[in-house]
This record gives sequence, C-alpha cells and structure tokens, in this order.
Amino acid sequence: MVDDFPVEQTRTLIHIIDGTLAFAGQYIHEDVHPIHTHSFMEIAVVMGGVGAQRSLAGRKELEVGDVLVLRPGVWHGYEDCRGLDLFNCCFSTDLLRRELAWTREDPQLGHLLWTGPYAEQRRGILSSRIPGDAFGECVEHLERLHDLRGVSLSTHRGDVIGRLTLFLSCLARSVFPAGSTSSATHPAVLEAMRMMEERPAYHWTLSSLAAELHLAPGYLVRLFKSATGLPPMAYLSRHRVELAATRLLHTDQPINRIGESVGWPDQNYFARRFKSHYGLSASTYRARFTRKLGLQGSGLSHLAHG
Repeated sequence: MVDDFPVEQTRTLIHIIDGTLAFAGQYIHEDVHPIHTHSFMEIAVVMGGVGAQRSLAGRKELEVGDVLVLRPGVWHGYEDCRGLDLFNCCFSTDLLRRELAWTREDPQLGHLLWTGPYAEQRRGILSSRIPGDAFGECVEHLERLHDLRGVSLSTHRGDVIGRLTLFLSCLARSVFPAGSTSSATHPAVLEAMRMMEERPAYHWTLSSLAAELHLAPGYLVRLFKSATGLPPMAYLSRHRVELAATRLLHTDQPINRIGESVGWPDQNYFARRFKSHYGLSASTYRARFTRKLGLQGSGLSHLAHG
C-alpha cells in the first residue's frame, strides 16, 4: 500500500511526485504519527479506530465520520492512535488554482477549500463531521478515485478531476447544507483576490486596492469579511505566508529574499508574521521540514502518511 502512495517524504515534509494531480488512499495509524507538513491540499475522513490530531490549533479527539481539511503548509500529527483508519484525499495546489479555480465562486465549495480553513482563527485547518446519510456517498467517491491510481493522465485526466470534483461536491454539500454558508462571493472580492495573488510583492494598501476596484475602502472591507471572514489585508497576509512557506520548502533562496519576494522586505516584520501564522520561525520551519531522512526515521514505513 505504501508503494502505491505517490509521495516522497523529505524529513517531515510530504510532497507529491510523478506528476499526480489527485489521489486517495486508506491508511491505518497506530500509536503516534509525528508532526509533519505537506505541500498539497489534504482531506482526511475518519473511517474507524480512535486517535487525536495535534496541530497549531491544539488537540482534537477524532471519531468515525469526522473530516479534516488542511491547506498546504499546515503542520499536524496524530497521537494516541489505536487502529485510527483514515481515508485521505490529496491534490496539488496547481490543480486547485487552475482546474478547480471556479470552486472559489461556489458558496459551499469556496467555504470548504478557500475561506473556511482560515475563518474564525482556524489556522488553515477546517474540521467538521459528515452526516450518516452522506458518509457512504463520500466514501464511494474516494474509493473510485483510489481505483484511478496508476492510470495514465494523458487518457484519464478528466476521470481523475471529475471523481475528485464529485467527492468535493458531496462533502461540501453534506457538511455545509444550502443556506448554512454565505451566498456567492461578490465579483469585486474575487477580483481583489486574483489581483493580490498575482502580485504578492506589490505594496498593496486598502486604499490602493479599493481604488483599483472603484469601491469605497469601507465597503470593500465589509464585502471581504462577509465572504472570507477576513479583511483584505489580512487575506493578503495569509496568501503571502503560504507562498513564503512553499518557497522555504522548495527553493534554496535566503530567507530575507523570500520575505522580499512575497511583499515583506523588512526581515523582522516577515519573521513576526510567519511565526504568528505557523507558530514557528521561518528558519525553524525550513530546517524542520526539509532535511533528508530515510524512510525508517520518517515514519513513512508504517503507513504514516496522514
């Protein structure tokens, strides 16, 4: 089963290899799975057993039917596991920002994947519970996605993306019934998101952003908070820190250059913002999640992929 999982582990960073867009796999955890992070989106559905998740948000006891949505760069681990059975669904950030970019405009999917993990100080982790009548359907989609492991993307790309979309849609619909999330995101908010994400190093201010959108700053703040739970500049900070984490893990750029590249040329300010978000300094984050370890020391050898 381990050999079927298209990932590599570099110390405590897990990343997708071989060009895989999305995959699903069921894994059983015993005792402890050490703190780790990953460079992809992860959704874990609890199928059986007992255990607890440990993250920056604290400790969460897990039960059958629980679901965890984790944004890239978030660190977490599992402890006190006794047959903790997780069905994991993982997909690349490139897929999220390209083929699944439309999900940001959908009230339920947008909350599940984009805004919910950060609203109400959740620090990139959204936890919920799948009601019994939808649990079987969600698991069926995960099983079918697992069955597609190993097919050629040149001939089955649509199948993989389609099955992933069916799972995400079923999950979002069951976890956030119609009316439980806000209505469709205002076009000005979507445009603001795109502008800031395309130019993270630009010296954005609320006034300059509002001017680009021909809106009053106060009105833009209200629209943004209604859609994301964050004002625009806080949303930008979140994007910058996620981008910085990715560059810390996947490039050899000096930390001060990474801070500058995401829009924080003041190294002390960048250091404060990064530690506030991830609970670790940028240097500690890079050292902890990028140094090479063998499989035996990484925990990967005993199905510890969560």
